[in-house]
Amino acid sequence: MKVLITGGCGQIGSHIAELMLTRGDEVLVIDNLATGRREHLGDDPKLRVVIDSIANKELVDSLVADFLPDVIVHTAASYKDPNDWYNDTLTNCVGGANIISAAKVHGVGRFIYFQTALCYGVKPLQQPIRLDHPKFPANSSYAITKTANEDFLEISGIDFVTFRLANVVGPRNVSGPLPIFYQRLSDGKPCFVTKARRDFVFVKDLARAVLQAANGVGQGTYHFSSGTDVAIKDLYDEVVEAMALSQYPEPDIRDLGPDDAFSILLDPSRTLEDFGPIQFTSMKDTVRAAIEYFQEYGVHGGYTHLKLDERK
Repeated sequence: MKVLITGGCGQIGSHIAELMLTRGDEVLVIDNLATGRREHLGDDPKLRVVIDSIANKELVDSLVADFLPDVIVHTAASYKDPNDWYNDTLTNCVGGANIISAAKVHGVGRFIYFQTALCYGVKPLQQPIRLDHPKFPANSSYAITKTANEDFLEISGIDFVTFRLANVVGPRNVSGPLPIFYQRLSDGKPCFVTKARRDFVFVKDLARAVLQAANGVGQGTYHFSSGTDVAIKDLYDEVVEAMALSQYPEPDIRDLGPDDAFSILLDPSRTLEDFGPIQFTSMKDTVRAAIEYFQEYGVHGGYTHLKLDERK
């Protein structure tokens, strides 16, 4: 199988690329390294890595025309600064439209996309959220632009699978509370914990589901979620335990900010029906794998969708 992976040096993309290469697929990666790292992918005779932006339409058209992938896995996304509307739009809308258009023109057999659960807004009407929940992405630049690209995909006529994601964490994680907790605790700085709950899923569990989708399993929109949420404080405690700190650093417990949600829990029923039972990795093992990666390679990022002044 020939697979084009956008954002293939990022957390999700690189794990998918590794699994594809392990089974013998030919993989073409494009990544601008805004949040990805080239060292996430080792050398492989069946791997080609192009360092450039998917907003470069001429390049995207040329790569897809020359490579003629069987599957496109579109993980590339801009999200590192909630106030950077320009780059979010450039990558998530313009770049995403470039990829979808090239897939349509060149007859790519399957397109796999990743959407944020924030497409449902920060005050969801259902708990857990079903796939029939209306989209309310007007809460962040990231949610708005990711949802616009998903809308393009839905009208494209391409055979696609969209995974609307719970919080994907593990090795190579650069956004959300996990790398932030690790970095601040490593630096001896205090942490704050909001009174929120989230569903954290292991990146390698998602990567295995993507391989199924690449093989033809599923069609349309799915939630990738364990169906269970946990308190952010529980995640913090797992980080402290995995770091084997000599003393427990008591976090500052804060109320939710105006742009945050108490819980965004997704209903995974359709996913489990079509993809079969998923053995979700425990949070303890997920956090341990992430901490081992951070200890070896360091933390790069610590990005968040929250307003920047709430990160202090």
